[in-house]
Amino acid sequence: MDFTFTEEQQAAAEAARGVFAGVAPDAVPSPALTPGAVADEFDRPLWRRLADADLLSLLLREEYGGAGLDAVALCLVLRESAKVLARVPLLESSAAMAAIQAFGSSEAKSALLARAGRGEIVLTVASHGRTGHDPAELATTARQDDSGWVLDGVQTAVPWAYDADLVVVPARTATDRTVLALVPCGAEGVTLAEQFSTSGERLAELRLESVRPAERDVIDAEGAWESLRELLATGTCALALGLGERVLGMTSEYASKREQFGYPIATFQAVAVQSADRYIDLRAMEATLWQAAWRIASGAPGPLPASGDVAVAKIWASEGVRRVVQTAQHLHGGFGADVDYPLHRYHAWAKHLELALGPAAAHEEALGDLLAAHPLG
Repeated sequence: MDFTFTEEQQAAAEAARGVFAGVAPDAVPSPALTPGAVADEFDRPLWRRLADADLLSLLLREEYGGAGLDAVALCLVLRESAKVLARVPLLESSAAMAAIQAFGSSEAKSALLARAGRGEIVLTVASHGRTGHDPAELATTARQDDSGWVLDGVQTAVPWAYDADLVVVPARTATDRTVLALVPCGAEGVTLAEQFSTSGERLAELRLESVRPAERDVIDAEGAWESLRELLATGTCALALGLGERVLGMTSEYASKREQFGYPIATFQAVAVQSADRYIDLRAMEATLWQAAWRIASGAPGPLPASGDVAVAKIWASEGVRRVVQTAQHLHGGFGADVDYPLHRYHAWAKHLELALGPAAAHEEALGDLLAAHPLG
């Protein structure tokens, strides 16, 4: 079996490395020293460079100005972005574009996709529900009257909402179906309240009161929300992997230079064993990530639906990235807490990624439900 990436996927990763090469992970104030948001908006100059490198339109077909690549290519790019803590809505905007392309109306595709792929408009997704622990689709209701669709509800921790032009909101209908609504952030009935991530980024509580999206902007296709949620979760795993790899690299470099009793601490057995354990975590995170991304990209059948592979990947990502940053802090000693050294920023981002789209426990429960519904013979 051939597990190598295609030339196109490798080219996307190489382009990403070039774009992110000059990005400093400490380019904004430290979240440890900032009571509010670390910046007023995301990194717009980096966003423009990503657009110029055609990395915002990876998943779009050629007719919309894209490269027509898949979830594996997107995850390769996201992995590189996390190594430098890139402050851009690359995952959310790419996933939203993929959902519109696969399930949206022809009018919405024509109006949004090419512009989003060029970085002219920014898309995000409300995926954390009312509390961050309940299903997002249950936090908003969608009903129809004589004038069209009406949305009501509250979504918490919506990333980049203050910078986005449109937010994709999952909502539940009276017949227990889930629709996706493309809601302009400035629409009548939409209000935003500031929230802050552990990383210091500004999130938003999104409140919808009798919001009426245009008919073209409501996606009523079967499986649209499930597909979008799986891509978001898998992309979050890619971010966790890239962050964890960078943190382990920082730890290895530090341990090889820091001396105790006349020897680098990297030569001590306790340090080597802990580092080896975290390396194993990263390799497990990597294997489960590519399995999930491949299932999403290929549509290949398996003993469980693709959501099972996504759940396994997110379990490893949530638990693994937490262990990696904790071990890194331990092996760095007090130096790891120095706000002039970027490790504490990676720790803060890791906590956000651990909980984003649900912690490990939530995905373990989902995996258990899948195993109960699909007994392995």
